[in-house]
Amino acid sequence: MTLQQDESDSELMVRAIAAERLTFFSDAVIAIALTLLALNLTLPSGATNGEMLHSFLANRDEYLAFLISFMVIAAHWRGHHLIFRYVTHLDGHLVGFTIAWLFAQVIVPFATRLLTANGAFQFRFGFYSVVEVMAFAFFVLMVREIQRKHLYRDNVPPNMFLHTYLRLLGFGAGFALSIPVSFFTDYSYICWIAGPLAFRVYWLVTKRQRATQPA
Repeated sequence: MTLQQDESDSELMVRAIAAERLTFFSDAVIAIALTLLALNLTLPSGATNGEMLHSFLANRDEYLAFLISFMVIAAHWRGHHLIFRYVTHLDGHLVGFTIAWLFAQVIVPFATRLLTANGAFQFRFGFYSVVEVMAFAFFVLMVREIQRKHLYRDNVPPNMFLHTYLRLLGFGAGFALSIPVSFFTDYSYICWIAGPLAFRVYWLVTKRQRATQPA
C-alpha cells in the first residue's frame, strides 16, 4: 500500500513539474516577444532639442503601435498566469494549443512593424487583427482543454473559467470586429478598446447584481 502511495505521489510530482516547465517556457517566450517589440523601435534623432522632439513626434505612430502591442501581450501573459497557476498536469492537446498561442505571440513584433508601414491600410490592419484573433482563439482552446480534462486543482476561485471566457471574448470580438470596420474608417482600432471595455462593464454589472441577490 505504501509503495502504491509513493508511486502515486511521484506521478503527481512529475505532472506538476511538467506543468511548471511549460509555464516557465511560456514566460520566456513572452519575454522574448516583448524584447523583440522594443528592439524594433526607431530612435529619434536630431542635433537640437527641437529636432529631437520633431523626430519623436514624426515616429509617434510607431511608438503608439508599440504601446498597444505591449499592452496586448501583457494582457495575454496576465491571463495565462491567472489560469496556469492552478494547472496541475498537462495533456498533448494543451501543450499543442499553448505552442500555437506562443507562435501567435512571437508574430506580434512583425505584425506591429507591418501595422506602421505605408500603404494598403486594410491589409496591414487586418493582418495584425487576424494575428490577435488567432491568439485569443488558441487561448480559449487552452482554457477549454484545462476545464474539460480537469487539469487543474480543485480550489479554483468561483467563476474563474466564466470570467476568463468572457474576457477573451471581449478582446477577440474587438479585434475581429475591427477588420470589417477598417474598410470604412481608419479609426477602426477603437474596436480594440471597445471590446475589452464592454466586457469590463458587463462583468462589473453582473458582479454587482450577484452581490445584491439574497444568498
